[in-house]
Amino acid sequence: MRGSDTARTPSARRRTVRTVGALASAGLLVPLLGAAPSPGAPRQAAADRLQEAFAAAADEYHVPQSVLLGVSYLQSRWDAHGGAASVTGGYGPMHLTDARTALASAPHHSEGTEDPRGDTSRPAPPPAAEIPEESELPARLKTLPRAAELSGRSADELRTDPAANVEGGAALLAAAQRKLGKPLSGDPADWYGAVARFSGADDEATAATYANDVFAVIRDGEQRTTDAGQRVTLAPEPGLRPDAAQLERAGLRKAPKGGTECPKTVSCEWIPAPYEEFKDPNGNPDYGNHDLSNRPKSQSIDTIVIHDTEGRWEGVLKMVQDPTYVSWQYSLRSTDGHIAQHVKAKDVAWHAGNWYVNAKSIGLEHEGFLTAPDTWYTEAMYRTSARLVKYLAKKYDIPLDRQHILGHDNVQGTVPSSIPGMHTDPGPYWDWQHYFTLLGKPFHRTAGTGGGVVTVAPEYSRNRPEYTGCGKPGEKCVPHGSAAVRVHTEPRDDAPLIKDIGKRPGGQPSTIDVNDVGARLSTGQQYAVAERKGDWTAVWYLGQKAWFKNPRKQPTAVDAKGLVVTPKAGASEVPVYGRAYPEKEAYPAGVPVQSVTPLPYKILAGQKYVVGDKVPGEYFYSPTFDTAPHKVVRGKDMYYVIQYGHRVGYVRAADVQVAPSGK
Repeated sequence: MRGSDTARTPSARRRTVRTVGALASAGLLVPLLGAAPSPGAPRQAAADRLQEAFAAAADEYHVPQSVLLGVSYLQSRWDAHGGAASVTGGYGPMHLTDARTALASAPHHSEGTEDPRGDTSRPAPPPAAEIPEESELPARLKTLPRAAELSGRSADELRTDPAANVEGGAALLAAAQRKLGKPLSGDPADWYGAVARFSGADDEATAATYANDVFAVIRDGEQRTTDAGQRVTLAPEPGLRPDAAQLERAGLRKAPKGGTECPKTVSCEWIPAPYEEFKDPNGNPDYGNHDLSNRPKSQSIDTIVIHDTEGRWEGVLKMVQDPTYVSWQYSLRSTDGHIAQHVKAKDVAWHAGNWYVNAKSIGLEHEGFLTAPDTWYTEAMYRTSARLVKYLAKKYDIPLDRQHILGHDNVQGTVPSSIPGMHTDPGPYWDWQHYFTLLGKPFHRTAGTGGGVVTVAPEYSRNRPEYTGCGKPGEKCVPHGSAAVRVHTEPRDDAPLIKDIGKRPGGQPSTIDVNDVGARLSTGQQYAVAERKGDWTAVWYLGQKAWFKNPRKQPTAVDAKGLVVTPKAGASEVPVYGRAYPEKEAYPAGVPVQSVTPLPYKILAGQKYVVGDKVPGEYFYSPTFDTAPHKVVRGKDMYYVIQYGHRVGYVRAADVQVAPSGK
């Protein structure tokens, strides 16, 4: 990576007790995840409990049910997550926040030792600063205690019982409506201001973006089966036009945009990363935390890199404003999807651990934690992130596919020694399928009849490979949906995992640790098919056949088409590189020649790998604060970007031949 109003009256509390009794008698207070219906109870009734809980809470607190459902969908897509907290300490379908309870023990991934700048011509920056402690949490991170006060429910109930959680959310919405001086109307259009305040945003633009998204959900309608098997439906209200003028009375600040590069449909403010000179710990001149450039005129922007922050919002903002730390272009907040921009797109941020990728990419940090599978991301953040990526992709002509929209875990090390330390965020729990659906480019899961290329596309909620290392080393992670699929040396479940000789030069086996990407495919990635046997498919991966289970009834990959590379005729093998640098003849006087160092990976004769792009060899020389000597060196050598293993790789066009392959 680099609001207050009076408590409910006693009569209201008594009314709550009566409702609690009614819910209990209906079986709605049973935790929904994994709960079984009582003997003889209809299966349909068990699957409709959450829908009934929304109806009961809406009736009790006089909140339109569509508003309650719309808010919950934007927070959690109605999932309960088994009582686990989100990345910002939010619980249950309504994402009621209790960060003091949840975030104190949130883990941080520490698997990577990479230099985020990734350029060996300049010394690595000083060690990362510690995340600062916040003396007081903002109101948006402690809505659950307020919901407990308003509803008369205990904090534990609100965290673990989805029906109680929905009731707490309804209580907060009703309180927000009263605070705005509005009646508890049955017309959803009258609740725009209350929905905006429910977001917890402290600025008007973020609150408005959130409310607009909620009302878009209500207008369009939604239906899905939740992680606990609950069927929930929100009927569309296509003619709904909310009273957006209510927001003016909410008393929220105006967030300064400062010339941000964001679409109009999101809330975005300018919190700049510094470009400053300083002395390093040894007293030598140094600078940080990014490089000035003139992209895309000087060099193209062809990649967007998705990260998670491994820290809380306030601490992350302090880090990116530290000139001795590293940088990225955008941070996205989980509670409401708010965006902060730190580095202009024309400039080069230090975020991906590979200088070639940094020089041609934009980095997005999402508030979250890799090793905590149930510290889930909100729908609000997924949506604003997708809008931002669509905007950037259109502006810079970046294809919306997994060869150009990378995770940090897909970025290759620059030289052999850097591979083991490369970061692995956002990890196997980032929902790439849902993300690309929001981007308008879903990975269709219809099984094909055989072909030369496959797109990885498991069903996220049902795909639950076992991982370890989410808490202590070797400790099992809680079962959870995943976007990743493991690959083996043979077509059987008990076969060894594929080895990654770059990550483990000694040839040690890959593991099921959550940070080990040595034997892992990810949703949306494309691979050339090597062989098929029954329910198993083999693809070319890290120079070998890699097998994964791919049954027709529940496919984990689907047939696709695309270009593939293979060694030129007569070549037994070709090298794979971690960066596409120019040939030495391209460097002008005054610019040190950068070595084109092969990685410990090869493509052997007969093997095929899917092509993502064809690019010229290019190097951005900028090791000094003074920009006068900076240069972009571009050579005659061309490279293909390929999906080599879990990470991308680069091969010289002169070494390979290209052919179409697929359906």
